[in-house]
Amino acid sequence: MRENVEEAEKHIIERITQTLEASDVKERDQFMDTILATDKIFIYGVGRSGLVAKSFAIRLVQLGLKVFFIGETVTPIVEPNDLVIIISNTGQTMSAVQTANIVRRVGATVVAITSRDHSKLAHAASVVIHLQTGTADEDSELAPLGTVFEDSTQIFLDGIVSNLAKKMGASESKMRARHSIWV
Repeated sequence: MRENVEEAEKHIIERITQTLEASDVKERDQFMDTILATDKIFIYGVGRSGLVAKSFAIRLVQLGLKVFFIGETVTPIVEPNDLVIIISNTGQTMSAVQTANIVRRVGATVVAITSRDHSKLAHAASVVIHLQTGTADEDSELAPLGTVFEDSTQIFLDGIVSNLAKKMGASESKMRARHSIWV
């Protein structure tokens, strides 16, 4: 059994490495510039992509940015000039596509993070971060149901946070001071 776990771990790490190495550096820079140029950031995702999105939202809050997760009861209305980041592996998730279409009509910038750059979500977005994960058939046994996309996206976004922190002059101690303390 242990060999199977180790095989899966090795496969997932190799696939994440391939995915991140294939990503476009210009997209990363444009994404960071867009984040730094906006007043309010909204983030959305469903399922495990939603968990990755929430994780990124937490880090942006710790950087001192004004961030909201779409769908929470205290989330304000998206307005023109806001930034909306939507994460969806397939780019076909109905609620993600609908959200992108609605906020684009409002005048917000939509960044789609997806594995399919010709998806409905990608077409509705202003900017597309394409994380090329390959086909599900390659991963179905060792990394099922979008694992490579979700894990790659998490690491991609953690790298973005690291670079944003440098650009913003945000030290770990400043970020820690904004870390939630739930009682």
